[in-house]
Amino acid sequence: MPPKLTPKAHLIGNLTIFVSAFFIYLSTVTIRWAEGVVAIDPSYFTFARFIVGFVVICAILAVRGARPKVRSYHLLIGRALTNCVAVYCFYKAVALTTVAEANILNMTFPLFVALFSWIVMKRQRDLNASLTVVLAFVGVWLVLAPDFSSFKPGNLWGLASGTTAAAAIIYLNVSRQYHDTDTILFFMFGLGSAIIYLLYRKHIFLPDPTALFYLLMCAGFGVVGQYLLTLGFRYVTAVEGSIVSSARILMAALLGPYLAADPWLTLTGWVGAIMILVANIYLAVRRADTH
Repeated sequence: MPPKLTPKAHLIGNLTIFVSAFFIYLSTVTIRWAEGVVAIDPSYFTFARFIVGFVVICAILAVRGARPKVRSYHLLIGRALTNCVAVYCFYKAVALTTVAEANILNMTFPLFVALFSWIVMKRQRDLNASLTVVLAFVGVWLVLAPDFSSFKPGNLWGLASGTTAAAAIIYLNVSRQYHDTDTILFFMFGLGSAIIYLLYRKHIFLPDPTALFYLLMCAGFGVVGQYLLTLGFRYVTAVEGSIVSSARILMAALLGPYLAADPWLTLTGWVGAIMILVANIYLAVRRADTH
């Protein structure tokens, strides 16, 4: 948990994470804008996000005359690996489903943050918490199969992104206690770039101007969002930050038809999204009350 801070600092942290959610949403919208214009695999968008981020963070360190200050390789590597998997699964979900569904399912990570916490904190297991978990998973099902019969296998990528993002958020929150923002981002972007390139290099090519435009726009939005997210967690706990990020659920549902040409969510889809949002908020309040 971060050290005690003033209310103003806490507010700044929450606002920073809220703005980061909007930029992360825009990075997924860019993937939709690119469809039908250029053929870019989700792995290339992921690679672009990491390599641009790595160049930016290296430039920042060079200007400051600073170096990464490592205190725990375990935490930095864990953060990098889990974030890499989460981003790839997230972008894959955008390519296979809708931007709204991908974002909503990605935003199940506060639920998994809580679940992972309960595994090692038995005192958090009570009836209300159990009912909240059930509520959230019912909401997930309504998003996965809104008409109660169809099922989109592509949405499993979105759910996988939520699960791995939860692990990444926990690593981030713990790592912030030992490392500054630049050190965390240096390892995250650097290792992420190397991993994606090694695994998906056949999808990575020398882009023409059009492809480069979409790659840089997606990467730019994603890097800004990632930087603000990492910075914001200096002032809030893992669960608090996760809940503020949940605003992306409403962003995706409301803005999707306008920015990404998504179909409007069905009634059951809306109910599922709201159930996930309510569960996230309750878990945040409950976690705050236990500290």
